[in-house]
Amino acid sequence: MESWELREWYADFLDTCNRHDLDEVRGFVDAGVRRAHLPGGADAFIDDLADLFHGFPDWQWRRIQVVIEDDRIAVHLRGTGTHTGIFRGIAATRRHVNVAEYVFLRVQSGRITEVAGTTDRAEIVAQLTG
Repeated sequence: MESWELREWYADFLDTCNRHDLDEVRGFVDAGVRRAHLPGGADAFIDDLADLFHGFPDWQWRRIQVVIEDDRIAVHLRGTGTHTGIFRGIAATRRHVNVAEYVFLRVQSGRITEVAGTTDRAEIVAQLTG
């Protein structure tokens, strides 16, 4: 993909994530996706999103900056949501969380094959319990 195509691809991916359409998200993810310091595979990727969306049904990401080089995407995001469901064993607090995230993706043939970044669920938990 050309860089402009990858930029559009990422916009579509982020929109799909913000709609919480996990079936459609799966179409963006390679079955064998490798995730730094996390279990690999599309099922683990989707399960983590499902867990987040269960705890924060209004979760949204706002794109701050996107940098594209070859088949790599680097993104600075802001994630926000209100805790109205169970998340990581914590009952709903109705607290609003706001976290910075940096994500690095490798995209091949229109699918995410590698993910690394600072999507730190510990920061979300800290905002719920702090």
